[in-house]
Amino acid sequence: MTGRLAGKRCFVTAAGQGIGRAAALAMAAEGATVIATDRDAHKVGELGARGLTHLPLDVLDDAAVERAAREAGPIDVLFNCAGFVHQNTILTCTDEDWDFGFALNVRAMWKVARAFIPGMVERGRGSIVNMSSACSSVKGAPNRFLYGTTKAAVIGLTKSIATEYVGQGIRCNCLCPGTVDTPSLHERIGANAAAAGSLEAARAAFIARQAMGRLATAEEMAALVVYLAAEESAFVTGQAIVIDGGWTL
Repeated sequence: MTGRLAGKRCFVTAAGQGIGRAAALAMAAEGATVIATDRDAHKVGELGARGLTHLPLDVLDDAAVERAAREAGPIDVLFNCAGFVHQNTILTCTDEDWDFGFALNVRAMWKVARAFIPGMVERGRGSIVNMSSACSSVKGAPNRFLYGTTKAAVIGLTKSIATEYVGQGIRCNCLCPGTVDTPSLHERIGANAAAAGSLEAARAAFIARQAMGRLATAEEMAALVVYLAAEESAFVTGQAIVIDGGWTL
């Protein structure tokens, strides 16, 4: 099969829906062999009909992560996409929120990357793509205290990995999206509907903060993942790439 990722093996977390799913399909369309994982076995299993290898995986389970890495074997590309968006402030964030947010949004990325980096070092190549956000050290956002804090940590994690392995053929970058039309966003719209007056008003509020007057699509995010996975980005590492429709202008 031909394509920009022909011959590459790619491992994707949170591939059951949203950006993870779009990225897994986009990489497969470019010729990659994709191992798509998600804690929801049914959702990720649907990708089997599209020709993708799929595995159930809870990235919070260290033993499961190590087992999945062994089953996947050597890979060329890791897309760390799993995460959660808390809606809170410094005053409403609980200890439980904090622990869960850092466990899923940061610690899990560390554990998954650590499971695959030795194989990348042995082969002398690899591209790691982490999911951060424009809401991070790039920009603050109301009611996103914990989320922005964890996504700032992802940028730091990304730069640390990139620095450590820049001389060993391994690159590490992260995406910093604005607001993307995904099932995760639909959940947040639903949670805000009562306060906004309706689902339509809650959705309009999310759109209003986008300078382009629209939400991003998961496929637009996936296109950037493909670029960072491909050889055409071989000189790009340690970057937090903002793709936000002008939100940070």
